[in-house]
Amino acid sequence: MDLLILMLGFYLSWGLLRALLYIANRGKLSKVGKLPPGPRPVPVIGNLFELGSLPHRSLTKLARTHGPIMSLKLGCITTVVVSSASWAREILQTHDVSFSNRLIPDSSTPFRHHEHGLAWVPVSPLWRNLRRICNVHLFAPKTLDSNQQLRHQKIQELLAYVKKCSETGSSVNIGEAAFRTSLNLLGSTILSIDLADPTSESAKEFKELVWQIMVELGKPNVADYFPFIKWLDPQGARQRMTGYTIRMHDIFGTIIENRLQHQNVSGFVRKNDMLETLLDLSKDKEEGVDLVLIEHLFLDLFGAGTDTTSSTLEWAMAELLRNPEKLSKAQAELEQVIGRGKPVKESDIARLPYLQATVKETFRMHPAGPLLLPRRAGATVQVGGYTIPEGAQILVNVWAVGRDPATWKDPEEFIPERFLGLDMDVKGRSFELLPFGGGRRICPGLPLAIRMLHLMLGSLLNFFNWRLEDCVSPETMEMGEKFGMTLQKAQPLRAVPLPIEI
Repeated sequence: MDLLILMLGFYLSWGLLRALLYIANRGKLSKVGKLPPGPRPVPVIGNLFELGSLPHRSLTKLARTHGPIMSLKLGCITTVVVSSASWAREILQTHDVSFSNRLIPDSSTPFRHHEHGLAWVPVSPLWRNLRRICNVHLFAPKTLDSNQQLRHQKIQELLAYVKKCSETGSSVNIGEAAFRTSLNLLGSTILSIDLADPTSESAKEFKELVWQIMVELGKPNVADYFPFIKWLDPQGARQRMTGYTIRMHDIFGTIIENRLQHQNVSGFVRKNDMLETLLDLSKDKEEGVDLVLIEHLFLDLFGAGTDTTSSTLEWAMAELLRNPEKLSKAQAELEQVIGRGKPVKESDIARLPYLQATVKETFRMHPAGPLLLPRRAGATVQVGGYTIPEGAQILVNVWAVGRDPATWKDPEEFIPERFLGLDMDVKGRSFELLPFGGGRRICPGLPLAIRMLHLMLGSLLNFFNWRLEDCVSPETMEMGEKFGMTLQKAQPLRAVPLPIEI
């Protein structure tokens, strides 16, 4: 409602000015080429009201009318949305150089995060250095192999918690349990500490903090569509994000300071974690890494790595419980390959094709980032006979790509079998399946996220049988969504773990 009131106010105030600018810009664009088709914009506000509360679904519906590449006017911002694998390839591969930089949301600017954070910083020497550090020092296979024992320890803690629930007949909030484990898995790998005590409320508080950040980054903000009023922060998004960012920086700043103090104590034993690596790099002036950059990197890694992984696991468990025959198949594979009740190791994942297919099918139907992060056209580019003007926002609707009936048979059905024997991965080479994006801006944490997700899901399925709470059946399960920068279940999944017979 507040957005509606603001928009109506600006409509009256700026109507004449925007009409004149529209006429001028239309003349310029006609000399270059034509925009992709799209719904007719209302003067000033454009197509903003057509986004709705679930923009990925609204844009998918519009694409059925206007095509897999379409243009919208969101306030002052020309936006191009692609909704098919072939058009995603055009944006993320063929013209990746022109579309590699981000359209910066105002909510990402507190503490100049857009100038330091890997997710937002433009392609530049700084960005290349951050990517190199991630690829060579943080997420390289050798590095992840060396600290996998830390992650297995966190899985055992998750299983111990679920076992207690099983013994008392209590249900498990799958999303919260997955978030707590994801947080501690990342904490162990990056910092060698737990950021969430399983017996405290700290994980729930951290999850709420991360979710609020994702909401602010993902929801429509008037300041992004009318840049000339950014200084007003009319919806208070920047102010709220400043508060959230302060809390995150306090957490990571304290951890970094404690580590530095311990390094100066005699007898200090080095830890095999990412923080140690980054602190080593910070001492080498040629690496271009300092403590401020490390804090901003952690903000991206923990913000994206915890919420996306736990959300995907929750969707996977929800789909399996809604499709009991798929759940049985996944557990039968685990029993045959590993043995029921035996630990699932990261090295086992390659021998579990149905588990891998289940994760891919979850990515297809419920990508954690349904619209990826917005890109910005660095120049006026001709794409498939259409003109994408410099400065335009580019959205890749991977949610729509994953449910495109031209690519997928029965796209609304959860069918892991479709991936068995299909040479398709999630590493940005198969444009039909892009949960981590593609091109040079593909998510750098992909290697760790894949390990964590398969390990958690496989362990939960192999150590326990599962049923829905008494008042819920597969047919009546609530599968609604709530939209932020990530896509979560609107109603948290609760399931009852049952002991297995070995």
